[in-house]
Amino acid sequence: MHDHPFTALDAVPVNPRTARVHEEGWQSWSPSGAYSLGARPYRPANANWATVCYRPGVGVPAGVFQGEGLLALDPGDGSPARLWAAVDPTGSVPSIRLSVRGGVAEIAADGPVKEWTGSGIQSVLGDWADSLALPSPRPAPTVWCSWYEYFTTATEDDIHENLRAMDTLDLPIDVVQIDDGHQKALGDWLTLSGRFRSRAGIADTIRARGRRAGIWTAPFLVDPASDLAAEHPEWLVRDPAGGFAHAGRDRGHDLRVLDPTHPGAAARLTEVYRTLRTEGYDYFKTDFLYAGALDGVRHKEVDGIEAYRAGIALIREAIGPDAYLLGCGAPILPSIGLFDAMRVSPDTAPHRRPEADDHSQPGQDSAEFTGFARQWQHGRLWTNDPDCLLARPAVETRERWAAHVEATGGLMASSDRLLSLDQWGVATTRRLLTGVER
Repeated sequence: MHDHPFTALDAVPVNPRTARVHEEGWQSWSPSGAYSLGARPYRPANANWATVCYRPGVGVPAGVFQGEGLLALDPGDGSPARLWAAVDPTGSVPSIRLSVRGGVAEIAADGPVKEWTGSGIQSVLGDWADSLALPSPRPAPTVWCSWYEYFTTATEDDIHENLRAMDTLDLPIDVVQIDDGHQKALGDWLTLSGRFRSRAGIADTIRARGRRAGIWTAPFLVDPASDLAAEHPEWLVRDPAGGFAHAGRDRGHDLRVLDPTHPGAAARLTEVYRTLRTEGYDYFKTDFLYAGALDGVRHKEVDGIEAYRAGIALIREAIGPDAYLLGCGAPILPSIGLFDAMRVSPDTAPHRRPEADDHSQPGQDSAEFTGFARQWQHGRLWTNDPDCLLARPAVETRERWAAHVEATGGLMASSDRLLSLDQWGVATTRRLLTGVER
């Protein structure tokens, strides 16, 4: 539990009518963005989403702004923007709070922070990122992903159909990425679901057509009905009471967490990703990564952030330096230096509004809000992934969503059944994919 006491840091005069506060959310799906002082920041609509999409165990009092490791303020009176940032962003991520009393913003944090000033919120965040002096990310491939058309029901035949359509429609797609649904269960990554015949075989087919093979996994999630959970309960993170640590609820049951600090679990992670790499996959979308940083009792006495970074390091070692690694649902600051690309928003969707107006949930509004606010990360921390282009006629406000994806300049991925695209959809998909520096 993240329960350190808060220490007062500063008091900054503000113009209550024009000041803006940027909250940086914990992970990819956590709402992040700038608010007026009178706004109500987005908060979890239920306890499950608080675990799966926000910072678990960390609440925010009413009327308080809170950033996880980063909080920025534009005082609105012409004075410089201010940023309070974690001193050790990949090791310790304090919560930073701002409350307003009598025209003064009061800042407090529950861990060490350093202050920055700049000309505006996005600018000062960018200055902070520049100070990390990370290598420039390599150019991102263009991608087709099965998720937003087929979700968990994709079949091998669906992949073959879209492979043929890419050629027919002359789409410049580098990577064909098989998303969730190829595996028997979360945790049983090398056991196929009944919808796929041969993982190596389909990778061979993709490569024979001159494209690269990509695959989705959620390395730290374990389905309690999986073979892994039944055969190796000792590989799972525990809670202090001796039960299993809880990664939220999905697909009808509570999800468990793999412990990469256990030698057996570490060996399994290595086996999974070496196998996939040997089979011909060299683009890896790793998802639901928040689970790796959850608090719990592990084989080694390390905190969640250290365990998470160790797990991602195992994956990178297994796939090799040339493979492309995309993170999603990932704790933002603890991921610095580990990924080629990072999802910087909640999932998009064929619809605009997120469920219960919770801006951690799928929807074009929520994806645009946070994706825009994290534009400062692009090219500095990694290549931003704004989520996939959806251009088929059934997609609500598809023109507006395409404009957002195009404006980011980040990872470009299509996720339609390609034969369902009309003339506008084909032209837009081709234009966005062609416009990427490859």
